[in-house]
Amino acid sequence: MIRHGFGYTVFEHTENGVASELWIYVATDAPVKFAVLKLHNVSDRTLRLSATGYWEWVLGDLRSKHLLHVQTQLDPASGALLVRNQFNAEFATRIVYLEVNDHRRTVTGDRREFLGRNGSLAQPAALRRLRLSGRTGTGLDPCGAVQVAFELAPGEHREVVFQLGAGRNLAEVQSLIQRFRRPSAPQLALEEVWGYWGRALSAVHVETPDPAVNVMANGWLLYQTLACRLWARTGFYQSGGAFGFRDQLQDVMALVHAEPALVREHLLRAAARQFREGDVQHWWHPPAGRGVRTHFSDDYLWLPYATCRYVACVADTGVLDARVPFLEGKPLRLEEESSYDLPSCSAESGTLYEHCVRAIEHGLKVGVHGLPLIGCGDWNDGMNLVGRGGRGESVWLGFFLHDVLMKFAVLARGRGDTVFAERCQAQAQQLRASLEQHGWDGEWYRRAYFDNGEPLGSRTNPECQIDSLPQSWAVISGAGDPQRARQAMTAVRKRLVRPEQGIVQLFDPPFDCSGLNPGYIKGYIPGVRENGGQYTHAAIWTAMAFALMGDTAEAWELFALLNPVHHGDSPQRMGIYKVEPYVVAADVYAVEPHLGRGGWTWYTGSAGWMYRLLVETLLGVNLAGTHLRLEPRLPAGWTGFKIHYRYRNTTYHINVTRKAGSPSDQNELRLDGQLLPGIELPLQDDKRDHVAELTVG
Repeated sequence: MIRHGFGYTVFEHTENGVASELWIYVATDAPVKFAVLKLHNVSDRTLRLSATGYWEWVLGDLRSKHLLHVQTQLDPASGALLVRNQFNAEFATRIVYLEVNDHRRTVTGDRREFLGRNGSLAQPAALRRLRLSGRTGTGLDPCGAVQVAFELAPGEHREVVFQLGAGRNLAEVQSLIQRFRRPSAPQLALEEVWGYWGRALSAVHVETPDPAVNVMANGWLLYQTLACRLWARTGFYQSGGAFGFRDQLQDVMALVHAEPALVREHLLRAAARQFREGDVQHWWHPPAGRGVRTHFSDDYLWLPYATCRYVACVADTGVLDARVPFLEGKPLRLEEESSYDLPSCSAESGTLYEHCVRAIEHGLKVGVHGLPLIGCGDWNDGMNLVGRGGRGESVWLGFFLHDVLMKFAVLARGRGDTVFAERCQAQAQQLRASLEQHGWDGEWYRRAYFDNGEPLGSRTNPECQIDSLPQSWAVISGAGDPQRARQAMTAVRKRLVRPEQGIVQLFDPPFDCSGLNPGYIKGYIPGVRENGGQYTHAAIWTAMAFALMGDTAEAWELFALLNPVHHGDSPQRMGIYKVEPYVVAADVYAVEPHLGRGGWTWYTGSAGWMYRLLVETLLGVNLAGTHLRLEPRLPAGWTGFKIHYRYRNTTYHINVTRKAGSPSDQNELRLDGQLLPGIELPLQDDKRDHVAELTVG
């Protein structure tokens, strides 16, 4: 049996008289991973056993490229196995180590010895021997194997603790080994893991009538966002480690309740990846910052967008004055789609506010229809050929930019920069007019215009006639004509929502054999990933749009379709979905024979947006500085629910109750028995529990 918790996983198994538990977790404050093997002899005889830990080293980008440079050796001070690659220029001094809590251990750094000639991990040759040879050095096919042999009497327990750690140098590694070698250290590290996640994931805790809502809202969505998207930045389907400029800026917007300091930190981290010209690195690898510069048209706009949200929610205006240097690098030529390089740090710096202004100014380039240029792609990377010649335009980006401009106008005015605030509003007004004049297709909004002026996302197209993105953002941004936006969302419901299959398509029909060539998206099988499958990120925006239009029932129905719990709530469904039912999948296939199958899980920005959809848009928990604005949208059948909201060190227990009798638009909010004038709950950190009662119509 396998049990997954927040920050740890346990593998349980019983065989041949041995009951075992393998606990896997990482220390919260050190680069040390634990594999704690707990053994119990449940037989009536003494057993001779060995426990072996095995790792294969990369210490670079490709194992085959670096294996001859990887050096293994035993540390004479601790006996731990040390591993380094001094030919990796960016990490030449870094050292990885393996340690086990038994001084009688044997080791090897030779993969061929461990596996045997033409051997495999299914039957390693080394496990047929009494001990490992101790062979280490350079020029080997490198591995790290550590083995402990012992006897286990009937009823006896034993715990074997393997450590995989890393340090900047030998002194740091030896310090880590000594620190975590203490017998109590592994358990203390696990308790710190429990403590951290228990606090981080309990900032907002809800009790609703729907267990499938509770399990996602009270942990897994936020855990996926923080642990995978922000920290690991890697997953089974993408072993990356890079920061994406637009990606993690969207992710951290979900952390304003639980970890606002991490939002602030990342805003400044992202600003430091902006070039003097206003564009940014599409993605980059820390710590050196090597990455790719592109003509993507939306990346840099997420900086002002996320900054506006952070300031509005946390009321930290001081972050706007934090100074961050710009990057300097070789500008891209028009015909270049991207350039992978290591830019230098410019002598010029600016405040975060100035970085945001420069990003907006860089994004005000429009084409012949008055819509923003799409460049080598907007949010949909796969549409990289729509604006290859520098003239293609994006309708979706027009709605998104309008939202950025209007939000930033409020921030600029609050800062006293009325000139730029008025400029933002004027540009937004022009953009709105262009969207209505050239974005509307008759029943919905178009997606884009190719370089030659041909529309995309139009009923005149043989493929991709309707795309959900501009329809959703016509509502989310508030820029769409209300009547047209509602008509467009009706078309989305009719053309893209497929409740029988449990999916919401990104667009339809998929690209296949027509003459349209939007880019590499056409390389996907029709109905898979961005090519007409469910791209969950966009599907969540669709649900948000229905909620914001007041169609609460439709929004909750779409959330139920998107909730991974419902895809795995029976053996039959699980046999179709085939991926983890407790984290969000980036995509769900919309084509036979894999209709309904989950695609890329864990490493997807859908998790943060689904958290916001559920907690903020649907359950109505919205932070506004020192107030909590409560605007729940209850589904049919709910008489109410509870919210436990922690503001710093103070908890507010909020009971939401639906009024009996005839519906009413008037909501009533009481705090500790006192009636409040509106629906905003004042927050203060007085370290006392408070009780609020919200009655909704």
